[in-house]
Amino acid sequence: MNPEQTAPAVSLEEPLAPKRTRFEESWRLFRRNRMALAGMLVFAIFFFSAVIGLVLTSGSRPLFDPAQVHLPEKLLPPLSAPHTESLKPAERPPLGVYLFGTDDLGRDVFARMLQGAWVSLTVGFVAVGISVAIGIFMGGLAGFYGQRHIRLEQLLVTAALLTGAGLLAAGRRSWGAGLLIIGHAWLFWSISPWGLRHRKTLPAGLGFLRKKTLMVDTIIMRFVDIMLCFPSFFLILTVVALLPASIYNIMIVIGLTSWEGTARFVRAEFLSLREQDFVAAAKALGVSNFRIIFRHMVPNAIAPVLVSATIGIASAILTEAGLSFLGFGVPPPHATWGNILSDGKRFIFDAPWLTFIPGAAILIVVLSFNLFGEGLRDIFNPRLRERNR
Repeated sequence: MNPEQTAPAVSLEEPLAPKRTRFEESWRLFRRNRMALAGMLVFAIFFFSAVIGLVLTSGSRPLFDPAQVHLPEKLLPPLSAPHTESLKPAERPPLGVYLFGTDDLGRDVFARMLQGAWVSLTVGFVAVGISVAIGIFMGGLAGFYGQRHIRLEQLLVTAALLTGAGLLAAGRRSWGAGLLIIGHAWLFWSISPWGLRHRKTLPAGLGFLRKKTLMVDTIIMRFVDIMLCFPSFFLILTVVALLPASIYNIMIVIGLTSWEGTARFVRAEFLSLREQDFVAAAKALGVSNFRIIFRHMVPNAIAPVLVSATIGIASAILTEAGLSFLGFGVPPPHATWGNILSDGKRFIFDAPWLTFIPGAAILIVVLSFNLFGEGLRDIFNPRLRERNR
């Protein structure tokens, strides 16, 4: 018997299973995580509440005025009706009741919570944006250049230029200008024809600058290790105590002290990506290192950065709330969840809502970001994606 006659015929008209796109596959995997979905929902509510809060609490005549003081209305519990006989029509709460009660100065806690939501959102996103940018840059350099050597004189020139710029920004004009002048003078001398001819005749005390070299990866990662040795919150607290009170200083300081995790993630991804064929092809075509790093490698290393950034927003919000609670955060008249919580601690038995409402808001928002970040980590995990196909 001919074996070809016994083989079952395969119908070419049978429809094939539709192939899912990467987004559809990621969304299917994300939907299975109920906690991550809940975190994303709370994040969306928080985001829209913060944006609406900015609109309703800003301007010369805001609909909800978080700074309006009425001492006869102080320490009213949530859902209390205002004393209409002591208030002008324009001073009454728009909702007809004090939804979250009032504080010790008679200010509407709901209006202050709305303004605090925008402050927390701004601090979280801007601080994480700064930390992610620094982390990608530092981690990309460490992972791409790896064990390449850099002369100590180049490192000292870079340090002088960066330190001088930082001192100028901090108001130390004499020190900052001096370091900038020294750094630029050494840089111009080293690249000038006269400097190139006399590099071998440097003074005996400076000859080690030309001979001593350090590896790029070693420099950056040892600096990361040093930064991780300091408790970040106390480092931020120390720096903030020395700087003028400002929401911008808070965002910058938090961003400058929280980039180490992102740098490690990006470095690990770059160590793997730099051996890939598309990087070798780009080098063979003469593409610049800068373009290879930021045009070809960063998009392929962005997945762990997104997870780190989502969880980092929660950490930044929590850090800002802690600083405001201690009196080192965003200065008045801006309301933040941290200073609302700080004001309420004196009345924890007489007006517990001043403590429970901002405390519960911080807990829920930080938890939602953490759960959302865990969900993103799951969908970006290729092993878990393959197991759930």
